[in-house]
Amino acid sequence: MPTLYHAPLSRSTSILALIEDLGVADLIDVVEVSVARADGSGGADPRNPHPEGKVPYLTDGPQHLRERGAIVAYLTDKYPDAGLGRPVGHPQRGAFLSWLFYYQGVMEPVLVLDLAKVQHPMVQATFRDLEAVFARLAEALAGQPYLLGEEYSAVDLLLSSPFQWMPEVAPDDPAVQAWIARCAERPAVKALAERELAALSG
Repeated sequence: MPTLYHAPLSRSTSILALIEDLGVADLIDVVEVSVARADGSGGADPRNPHPEGKVPYLTDGPQHLRERGAIVAYLTDKYPDAGLGRPVGHPQRGAFLSWLFYYQGVMEPVLVLDLAKVQHPMVQATFRDLEAVFARLAEALAGQPYLLGEEYSAVDLLLSSPFQWMPEVAPDDPAVQAWIARCAERPAVKALAERELAALSG
């Protein structure tokens, strides 16, 4: 059985939401582990096989996957019936993979660097800046509800995930704001966010 190593209120929450949205929660074992947090709390969990003690980490027999984009691609290929991925041969396969890699290689680094107040010409030349990322989202969402068009996909889940937890960093663009709200209303995303926040406060 595939196993997801997950820490509440972390990057792995979006993968847990994906699993629920795929309708395969009963087919994947979830092991809750601790991780080192930015505030200095927590720490690596010996039960977690991730070589750096991070989450998410997915094992499936001999397959061991880290990085959310890779896990999203793997799970949506493994469970295609939910329609959240774009399988090989689909006309949107290239766009689907491009958005996953854009998130990992550009969007998340830019968000983290901006929050850390790191500015350097090499950083901007390599990764772009926050305004460029927001412009790319706005361009993609102009005239359509989701990044790939009329239908929600796992790229919407992944790319909207930072704004679910940090709404203050979201751009002011109305189309992007409406997209964030639509993604937040997905039953799996909404229920999981409510559950994890309730557990935190309780």
